[in-house]
Amino acid sequence: MKKLIFFAMLAAVALVSLGCISSPEKQPEKITTLRIGYQPSTHQVAEMVATEKGWWLEDLKPFGIEEIKEFEFPSGPPEMQAMLAGDLDAAYVGSAPPIVAIAQGLDAKIVAAVNINGSNLVFKSGLDYSSPSSLEGRSVGTFPPGSIQDIVLKKWLEDNQVDLSRIDILPMGPGDAVTAISAGKVDSVFLPHPSPAIIELEDKGKSVVASGEMWPDHACCCLVVSGKLIREQPELVEQIVRTHINATNYVNAHPEEAAKIYSDKTGQDLDMVEYSVETWDGRWVSDPSLQIPSTVEFARIDYQMNYTPKLLSEEDLFDTSFYQKVN
Repeated sequence: MKKLIFFAMLAAVALVSLGCISSPEKQPEKITTLRIGYQPSTHQVAEMVATEKGWWLEDLKPFGIEEIKEFEFPSGPPEMQAMLAGDLDAAYVGSAPPIVAIAQGLDAKIVAAVNINGSNLVFKSGLDYSSPSSLEGRSVGTFPPGSIQDIVLKKWLEDNQVDLSRIDILPMGPGDAVTAISAGKVDSVFLPHPSPAIIELEDKGKSVVASGEMWPDHACCCLVVSGKLIREQPELVEQIVRTHINATNYVNAHPEEAAKIYSDKTGQDLDMVEYSVETWDGRWVSDPSLQIPSTVEFARIDYQMNYTPKLLSEEDLFDTSFYQKVN
């Protein structure tokens, strides 16, 4: 009897190896905690509204999500490093940093837009601005290489025949940059809102150019989701996109409430946040097709600047199928 069992087992192994019998596939383990990255910018207020309203947890519970964990980052490059390390499932981030990260091996896609435009070049009080060449011989604090602000600023300067070697471009997070211009340690900053509003209301500088003037309707923040989640739990990703769309629509319909939610979340002054929302040139959007042309151009510039070892395409960067299903 033992010999019969032994030979039966050998036969079964042989059949599996020949493909006659399929071995049971291991089912992917569904996550119960969704880890979302974001930045303290009014660009990403839809994420905060979805949290404050309880929509993330309520909408995702039917898909097995029991907890939402948020992680705040000063800018996009360190946020994408966290995603590369496997510490985030989804991220609200500028559409430029994922390009560098995906080129480095990040398994993720942009699934929805978050906003377009929304940054300002601010000159410190007492300095005059007349044209892009006004930056020559001066310093500007902005987000690190590979960020939206870094690429938009450098492209704009080059388009206007300004020699980048004559400008001291200093990588900084928003808090450090605001402190630097307020203390007179840099001549200017190029930052996303609400930082320009903070500087203006403190009478430490003046916005001289909006990013939409530098590059009309350029992509700014987007929603990135890990490839693992896309492949293993597509229904969950579809609901993430749906919740994001609902939150974006709510922000556009209730900007004053959104400003209050942002103020409460970040501890920033409400009057300043409202001033930022009133004066920025940005728009909250969710349709990823609005961001594809400029994001593909970001990828070309990244490659040209040697930020990436290869030129990435729309297919490398985007998965618009979830947005299309929802709409």
